[in-house]
Amino acid sequence: EVQIVESGGGLAQPGGSLRLSCAASGFSFDDYSIAWFQKVPGKEHAGVANICSMDDATYYTDGMEERFTISRDSASNTVYLQIDSLRPEDTATYYCAVRGIYFTGRYLNPTYYVHWGQGTQVTVSS
Repeated sequence: EVQIVESGGGLAQPGGSLRLSCAASGFSFDDYSIAWFQKVPGKEHAGVANICSMDDATYYTDGMEERFTISRDSASNTVYLQIDSLRPEDTATYYCAVRGIYFTGRYLNPTYYVHWGQGTQVTVSS
């Protein structure tokens, strides 16, 4: 079965950095997109970025690329989300999700995704 496990969250100070990890296993899509979503109470899941396996092309919600960087380690099937210059408003639960794809592109609508991890909490506070 598909297993997606996020890690790397925790308490961080404003201005600091965190690298979140998404370990995905149990699927055999020829190609896939893995995306990170941000969830805060009272709001819908907001796409941060996705990366496509066939070309490692990355796509970001407008403005997110200023401080967020998505990357992939194909050997370990792990996707990372680097968050720099952390702000209190970055506080959220961050989810990783995966879907099989045929074409590289932007996949940042949460309804595209079938397989989700449990989330990792990021809290930015002094």
